[in-house]
Amino acid sequence: MLARILLAVAALSLPGALRAETPSEKAGFAPRLTIYLAKGAPDACGPGCDRWIAIEGEIDGDAAPRIRRFLAAVKDTQRPIYLYSPGGNVEQSYAIGRLLRSRKAIARVGRTIVTACAADTQVDAACLKVKNASGEVEAELTTRKAMCNSACGYLFIGATSREVAPDAALAVHNSRLVLRFRGDPPPQIVAEARQRRMASADRDRTAFITSMGISRELDALIRTVKFENLHVLTRAELYRFGIDTRPLAETAWKLEKDARPYVRKIAVMKKENDSSFRTMEWRLSCENKARVPLWFAAEIDEASTGKSTILITADAVTDKEAGGSPLRSGRYEVWRGSIDADMVKAILASRSLHVRETTTMPDDKTDMTKFDVDLTGLAPAWTQLKSSCALSALNPISPWPATVPGVSATPPAAAAP
Repeated sequence: MLARILLAVAALSLPGALRAETPSEKAGFAPRLTIYLAKGAPDACGPGCDRWIAIEGEIDGDAAPRIRRFLAAVKDTQRPIYLYSPGGNVEQSYAIGRLLRSRKAIARVGRTIVTACAADTQVDAACLKVKNASGEVEAELTTRKAMCNSACGYLFIGATSREVAPDAALAVHNSRLVLRFRGDPPPQIVAEARQRRMASADRDRTAFITSMGISRELDALIRTVKFENLHVLTRAELYRFGIDTRPLAETAWKLEKDARPYVRKIAVMKKENDSSFRTMEWRLSCENKARVPLWFAAEIDEASTGKSTILITADAVTDKEAGGSPLRSGRYEVWRGSIDADMVKAILASRSLHVRETTTMPDDKTDMTKFDVDLTGLAPAWTQLKSSCALSALNPISPWPATVPGVSATPPAAAAP
């Protein structure tokens, strides 16, 4: 006699890695889904945004009613929700996804780091007590290596506004079905029960994805990925499936405390003539003889024969500019220049950086691309950089561009500065 059929999904992957869950991989997550209010520095969660809702940990069997009660007390439905989870119970994730849709929620993939807890103790008992207390907690946000995997993806697509940063990951795979019986039923009964329940689970998933306005291509992809694996959705898939439809997605400006510190931003931009995306990176480094190194790297079509030039201006002072012809190396073009103190001030006073790329083809035809890069958060990151520079002047600079989930972004050795 069949007593209970349980559908459960729980898996974890660091960006770019595909593997089944293990206890050690789940060690970085709380065993129950945790939700709390967080407050950070000005513009921590975007222009004019310093408060958000954190949802993190494994999606347990009682998660949905707990999340519902919490959100019922949060009247600001426009406060963004940052998700960081390896997955968990599928049916609970559907319920939470529908709840987020009813609130017209804004969802992003990101990790909340509570400042009252050490970076490596974010899920111990003391830190969870801080997170589960009433009120807001002081915290920082990071999207670097943040993940929303497996069943977490159903929470994510429930939101009406969805953003996956270029250095974060949204990963999917098929469900694992766990059947529990009383007694010792014949193998045929077990096989039939499994087939019926999997068919029902497939229908439920298809119905949920469709009801959220997401392309059925996502459902078709999930069916092909074994539970033991994970597929990190590419930027083109995020766009094509209707999950994150921004033609230009950017990270925040962040200080990288490497051997030689620098401030970095990564962006991915949709190409005009097709659905593919191009990865780009900017870096500002420590001053050198009263000038500040400014570097730019971008993916290019290796078959392209055109010669490019790049021009960068800030909206506060348009007569200050930097740029030149990048050097090509395989799939990348890299421009290394420097700017003076006046242009640094202009950039720090601006809201956006205007970028213009002009490519001259062998037939003398030119192709021009223009876009703006958000400068929110650069000023505090720059202050942090200046205080870090003196201690690291003799250390080597790390290779770049950085590696982005789903994209091999390490240029040949010749292109590494």
